[in-house]
Amino acid sequence: MKIGLLASNPDLYSNRRLMEAGEERGHEMIFLNIKQCYMKLDAENPEVHYRGGHLLSSLDAVIPRIKPSVTFYGCALTRHFESLDTYTLNSAEAIAQSRDKLYSLQLLLKNGLDIPTTGFANSPMDTNDLIEMVGGAPLIVKLLEGAQGRGVVLAETKKAAESVINAFKSLRANLLVQEFIKEARGKDLRCFVIDGKVVASIERQASPGEFRANIHQGGTASVVKVTAEEKKLAIKASKTLGLKVAGVDIIRSDKGPLLLEVNSSPGLEGIETATGRDIAGEMIRAIEKKLNWKPAMPEAVATNNLETEQV
Repeated sequence: MKIGLLASNPDLYSNRRLMEAGEERGHEMIFLNIKQCYMKLDAENPEVHYRGGHLLSSLDAVIPRIKPSVTFYGCALTRHFESLDTYTLNSAEAIAQSRDKLYSLQLLLKNGLDIPTTGFANSPMDTNDLIEMVGGAPLIVKLLEGAQGRGVVLAETKKAAESVINAFKSLRANLLVQEFIKEARGKDLRCFVIDGKVVASIERQASPGEFRANIHQGGTASVVKVTAEEKKLAIKASKTLGLKVAGVDIIRSDKGPLLLEVNSSPGLEGIETATGRDIAGEMIRAIEKKLNWKPAMPEAVATNNLETEQV
């Protein structure tokens, strides 16, 4: 098959691994820089072009790996590939839903999935009530557009919470406030879901003096056995948002497992390194399964089989 990897940086571990995994399985892998793709919108002949005119009309599948800063354009491209009947491993709609933190939390709650108590507001007059709404300090303040642990602040006192919230609001930034799960002790779970199955799980531990367990913020990863309830939560979360591939972050609380976030472009380095699993290969196999692709029989094997039949 001919598979396009729609991303921004070919040197990132995750992108390199996907290119390698596809090639190892006999596919033609093409790296497509999102910013160098452009579209022709036409009722009879829609097209996607790349780098000065190369027509991308013969791709069997596309793997969207869209970073937050190019979500709008990346989703537009993914949607255009879908209109060309090119299979996309995650759909544009699913990616867009997962990137809107507030909307995704509303969808998850609507489908009966538990999250930490969360507040959202726009007016500075609401600050005190917003803090009390999530149980008071300490609490977490998150920018809606943040990723990889960036734009996330722990406010340990009410005064600190007021300062952080009002500072973010003065910048006209959309934000969430969320209860702080103290009993988690700086740990969370990352469940990697592919095609409705949890294929690998890790526990992430925040570095000393840090509350964010993200690998990009210095956290460490180790293999963990998740419970049946945690698996069910991860699978239902990815299905709720329509994601075929998702990194589902869960925190263990006294109330049971709670959903933190669902990531549509989860990194591979931390989970592959910790577990030794070929997650990139699993993603390629998910495409093969969807498109009913089977590897061609090697000539030598075919010849041997023919000789056996003749004998």
